[in-house]
Amino acid sequence: MKQSGWVYLWVSLVVFVLDQLTKSMASARLDLYVPNKVTEFFNLTLMHNEGVAFSILADQSGWQRYFIAVVASLIVIWLLYWLRQNARSMKLQNTALVLVVGGALGNIYDRIVLGYVVDFIELHYKSYYWPAFNLADSAITLGAILLIIDTFKNKESKDNTAVGGKS
Repeated sequence: MKQSGWVYLWVSLVVFVLDQLTKSMASARLDLYVPNKVTEFFNLTLMHNEGVAFSILADQSGWQRYFIAVVASLIVIWLLYWLRQNARSMKLQNTALVLVVGGALGNIYDRIVLGYVVDFIELHYKSYYWPAFNLADSAITLGAILLIIDTFKNKESKDNTAVGGKS
């Protein structure tokens, strides 16, 4: 196990703890749906998302809470399996995976315990608003971006090996 990607799991724990801490602070200090202007393009606005990304399925009767939690949990299990199969030396990919796992667990926890995900970061330009999000969403997004970068990076190294290795 020391040689697998699991040695990076501490990052997931840090993401989870920071996510829950910031959500708790936002819930304690912000009024629901009342924007608190920080800059011209950034508000802190407490929101409860009962759906998935961009509040898709939020208008459903409640079945989505468990469905989304189960699907997200299955994805986390798959990512943990993937991480276990990775060599410790695959730093970029392992970092990407643990960021996604930590973020997903933060949102799964909210969904199961609260019935919704706490969002509070709101970005906008004039009257155009990006859907509110949280630290978990940011970790998932950063992890996904790093996975894409890793895909291109690994493709280059495989291409170079194939070209240079078989003359």
